[in-house]
Amino acid sequence: MATDHIRYDVLARDALRGVLRKVLSDAAAHGLPGEHHFFITFLSQAEGVKLSPRLLAQYPEEMTIILQHQFWDLVVSEDRFEVGLSFGGIPERLVIPFSAIKSFFDPSVQFGLQFEPADGTAASETPAPNLPATPAPAALAVPAAAPAPAAPEQAEEPAKPSEGAEVVRLDRFRKK
Repeated sequence: MATDHIRYDVLARDALRGVLRKVLSDAAAHGLPGEHHFFITFLSQAEGVKLSPRLLAQYPEEMTIILQHQFWDLVVSEDRFEVGLSFGGIPERLVIPFSAIKSFFDPSVQFGLQFEPADGTAASETPAPNLPATPAPAALAVPAAAPAPAAPEQAEEPAKPSEGAEVVRLDRFRKK
């Protein structure tokens, strides 16, 4: 397999984090428009995350926050955001680097982003059996209400059982 010297996975991940940065910057400047609100899940032990010891004890691995009605002092910088939230009536200040974010979801429009860890390690280090080990994209746009892609028309040749990945020629799908 060819080596990806361009690192498309890193470029895509950074571009999608830029979407998140822009959305939060707009919310910081103008508030949340309409019915928009955000569910943000992040790794609570990631480098640069700042939580109170109380919250860290309660959420030792990951935490999901909701930015909707009761948040304040949202500040967005190039690599992180800071926000004030209340947990059990106790105000807290959270600092969350964009690199710590696992997912972002706006249920008002069914739009979401899911991120792999910044170091590129996936949740499962073992590739699925009979599949080539290929790196997964670092970030995926996940529109929750998107229709499933249409299946391609059946090729003229019957499907053959295979052991592993099959190389498919594009000519099989061209209309003749």
